[in-house]
Amino acid sequence: MDDRTDPALRRIDAGTVPVRGFRHFDLVMAAFVTILLLSNIIGAGKVAAIDVAGTPFVFGAGILFFPISYVIGDVLTEVYGYARARRCIWVGFAALSFMAFMAWAVVAMPPAPGWTGQGAYRAVFGQVPRIVFASIAAFWAGEFVNAFVLARMKLWTGGRALWSRTIGSTVVGQAVDSAIFYPLAFLYVWPTQQVLGVMATNWAMKVAWEVVLTPATYGVVGWLKRREGVDVFDSATDFSPFAREHWSR
Repeated sequence: MDDRTDPALRRIDAGTVPVRGFRHFDLVMAAFVTILLLSNIIGAGKVAAIDVAGTPFVFGAGILFFPISYVIGDVLTEVYGYARARRCIWVGFAALSFMAFMAWAVVAMPPAPGWTGQGAYRAVFGQVPRIVFASIAAFWAGEFVNAFVLARMKLWTGGRALWSRTIGSTVVGQAVDSAIFYPLAFLYVWPTQQVLGVMATNWAMKVAWEVVLTPATYGVVGWLKRREGVDVFDSATDFSPFAREHWSR
């Protein structure tokens, strides 16, 4: 992979880009939130098993797609800077929270006489509050750590070696995500050894996904940077998750 910075791109600080200064930011944010919601709605409720050398390997089906949200998070931070990634994380947080509330409210509504789907509906969309809270908290913390590490590493590397910061940020961000989610969701429900084992296994699988998808990340990042015409660096960015956005108009 060619890690040289593109001489055709204009290096700028993230705070100098007008709020309306990007052509494709909204589309990338929409993709981020869509994958985040679908991986939690469709993937989270199913436990799958694959035969590995005669032994069933059991895993949550959502793990196949949820890590893609981290890849898109990497793209957001790399191409558009930490502040815009922060906006997307907060939008994703709000969307997840509303999805959890809507699922609870709809499941709780009394079914109409003659409608026989309540049991199946509850099985698919019914939620354990502890797991919902753990999932939202882990996403929030993990994504912010992921974005922070990538933005800082971009400064350290001068924009070179994209693979090092996409993989490095995922290693740290997914470690935070897993360290929050599994204990909050399953400690004292599962044996402690099982919680730790599943936590480590799923962390490793998510990092492996990032490594596998690195060529695709290079392609998407390169295409977006060429389309936007700039290379954004967070030289003077306030990295607080709660910082107000001060973009030029």
